[in-house]
Amino acid sequence: MKSKIILLGLTAFILSSCGIYSKYKPATEVPEHLYGQEVALSDSSSLATLTWQELFIDPQLQALIEQALEGNTDLQSASWRIEEAKAALTSSKLAYLPSFMLTPQGGVSSFDQSKASWTYTGVATASWEIDIFGKLTNAKRRAQAVYAQSHEYKQAVTSSLIANVANLYYTLLMLDKQYSISQQTAVNWETSIKTMTAMKEAGMSNSAAIAQAQANYLSVKASVLELEQQINELENTLSVLMGRVPGEIARGTLNDSHLAYELSIGVPLELLAMRPDVRSAELAVASAFYTTNAARSAFYPSINLGGTAGWTNSAGAAVINPGSLLLSALGSLTQPLFNKGLNRAQLKIAKAQQEEAKLAFQQTLLNAGKEVNDALTQIQTTESKMYIRMEQITALEEAVRSTRLLMQHGSTTYLEVLTAQQGLLAAQLQHVADQFSEIQGKINLYQALGGGRID
Repeated sequence: MKSKIILLGLTAFILSSCGIYSKYKPATEVPEHLYGQEVALSDSSSLATLTWQELFIDPQLQALIEQALEGNTDLQSASWRIEEAKAALTSSKLAYLPSFMLTPQGGVSSFDQSKASWTYTGVATASWEIDIFGKLTNAKRRAQAVYAQSHEYKQAVTSSLIANVANLYYTLLMLDKQYSISQQTAVNWETSIKTMTAMKEAGMSNSAAIAQAQANYLSVKASVLELEQQINELENTLSVLMGRVPGEIARGTLNDSHLAYELSIGVPLELLAMRPDVRSAELAVASAFYTTNAARSAFYPSINLGGTAGWTNSAGAAVINPGSLLLSALGSLTQPLFNKGLNRAQLKIAKAQQEEAKLAFQQTLLNAGKEVNDALTQIQTTESKMYIRMEQITALEEAVRSTRLLMQHGSTTYLEVLTAQQGLLAAQLQHVADQFSEIQGKINLYQALGGGRID
């Protein structure tokens, strides 16, 4: 008895040293200064903890996001991927149970025109693989990792979808405002042409100035048409993203739009745990880890128990009626002998894939830090640019007003007026782009921090 206990203990030690039953240990550290700067809060409260309804308070945008979450085909495909992984996990769990098969057979035979004899056999067969060396356990753990990974994939699709809808929505608002500015500029320039024509008749202007003004006016009119086309294409893109036919998108205005949030980042490790791509990458490492364990298990024997039970009237060469009970039991141990080379190759492949998964996980962490830093830089830079741009617009408005007055009194040429007007239009359009860029940076930061989770 003592020798058996020692043998069992030695066996357990060998198995644990080989690692076929070891569990994957999640990452607990992240690269230092991952976000490019230290921004940490003691309570870990951050932008990422807000739900998308709390961040995007525009009711029309909320309605569009809800439609997208219901109708987007990529999100529906992600849901079916979860069902596939769930079925695979169920299959791996059922592998622990014995399998049963019912194989009834019957036949008739006659020799040298003798009376035909009927034979029948009704047999139920059972087989059961005992998981001593971790083959089934590692397969189940791998299936669990894949199942969890499918959920993270859906979260990634959801987060990306919410951010894409929001970005497209605010892009539409930006184009709407640029369209309004361009239209108003075209009206102003048309008025200026009429003024210049009247001044020409009074001998205060010339044909060249009018022609130049006319060319600038037509350029603005062309840009208005281009904006109309961009707006239409963007509405179609957003419609398709929501899983519906192209059509008009109900929306507000850029001036009335803002996001409800306070700029706070949080603790990098906890925020990375919210990002679905990071979680998915780590689950891929876990899956590869268990695949490697399973490859190690292939070096050990397989133990199977089996048996049959049934009723038959066939007793070798004789046929007996009524039939008799048929019982059998079998135990088998299969030790790989001639395929060790193949098993070694499979183990090397598994180890290489595990290292690849680790590198992919590390790269995902670096990408996460880059995205957060890029979004923060975009927000901070745009806020500074908007302040400067407002001062520029104020100066250009004064320049347009002054040059017009000077031209009317004959102390300047209309070329200076055109230059001031063109500069003002460009600054106004860029200011609108800056407003959108600030909003876009906040949306990108929300997504980069792992916001938009729907559990």
